[in-house]
Amino acid sequence: MSSTWSFAFSWRWVGYLSVAIVFAVVCGFLSNWQVNRLHEKEQIQALVDNNWSADPVPLDTVVPERDSFDDAHEYQPVTMTGVYMVDAQVLVRNRPRSGKPGFEVITPLKLESGNIFMVDRGWVPTGNEQDLPDSVPTPPTGTVTVTARVKPGEPVLPGRGASTGQIATINLPDLASRVSGESYIGVYGLLISESPAPAETAPLPAFEPEVNEGLHASYAIQWVIFALLAFAFLAYAVRQEYRQRNAEDPRVREDAEKRERKRREKRTDADVEDEILDTVH
Repeated sequence: MSSTWSFAFSWRWVGYLSVAIVFAVVCGFLSNWQVNRLHEKEQIQALVDNNWSADPVPLDTVVPERDSFDDAHEYQPVTMTGVYMVDAQVLVRNRPRSGKPGFEVITPLKLESGNIFMVDRGWVPTGNEQDLPDSVPTPPTGTVTVTARVKPGEPVLPGRGASTGQIATINLPDLASRVSGESYIGVYGLLISESPAPAETAPLPAFEPEVNEGLHASYAIQWVIFALLAFAFLAYAVRQEYRQRNAEDPRVREDAEKRERKRREKRTDADVEDEILDTVH
């Protein structure tokens, strides 16, 4: 290697190279994080696809304990038999659907075992003249067989309150404290069907979730490109300093002349006109 490049091995340029390497490593971690996020969403979508349309099984098969739940069974349809506790029914506020405000209807179901299972019977719209539904469909009376998709409860939202008969979040321990008896606090159900059917139209059922994979793949590629650009810029900076330090070297001058000729060859008619106008003025 020519001695004219020796400046590139100075501590100054070694420091620049170290910065570029650290930056590239950080970009690599960020790219890998985006890839992992994409894989997580793909796994969630695969879980929904596998469980949503699965055949119903008895509740105890999927949820043997009241206070625990295996997330691998989320959205699995289950069946159970019991009596609705209509007096303990609550509305979950701030639940939009297709851009319209509304509520989810949570009705406890007292099972034949004596345990209580929370059933989300579906969605009802906000009323036309008040911040309440105009009506809430009544569930079937007496013993009813329910088919629902199981789902873990929601966390407490600090600072979020609700009026009497309403809740801000489907927090299962909170719902359990509102009824007398042993309740399931690890899981609740999204209603699919009831037998016998209700006397009036049931609330609207939940939509099948569609996981938005976002732009994680694009972001992962961008971080790799940023890492490569760091080294490309470093190489460009070294090259520029080499040209400045060796401006009188015949080879450097020849390269500069070649670049100038290429630049002139690429001029457009508009560039020529601008030069003429500049000369006139």
